[in-house]
Amino acid sequence: MNALIFRTIAPLLCVVMLVFSVFVLLRGHNEPGGGFIGGLIAASALAIYGMACGPSAARAALKVDPLALAGGGLLLAAGAGLLSLLFGVPFLTGLWSEFTIGDAKVTISTPMVFDIGVYLVVFGAISAMILGLEDEGDA
Repeated sequence: MNALIFRTIAPLLCVVMLVFSVFVLLRGHNEPGGGFIGGLIAASALAIYGMACGPSAARAALKVDPLALAGGGLLLAAGAGLLSLLFGVPFLTGLWSEFTIGDAKVTISTPMVFDIGVYLVVFGAISAMILGLEDEGDA
């Protein structure tokens, strides 16, 4: 695309969409949202950036192969499920761990780790497809 306004506003729009996708990811346990929809929003942000600046610029901005992100997310999601087996409870049973950093208590849960894995799988897979289609459009 050669629209000057679109090329100018796309990076800002992508940042807003990425921040919103992380918000949706993290609020997904108590309200609608989660890893799947957060990953779709993040992939949409990359698609907008790719349309505005080109697929090569989008790949350079990503810095990591999208399929590597998908594979890492799959390992993370599977690891969150398998962790429960180490504690003698059924697969994908939620486990929580709490630790203190300074004055703040931080709670990590396997459902949250699983959701982050789903986010990475969806973002990586959809981004790979979108960038592949945009590459074909340039040929």
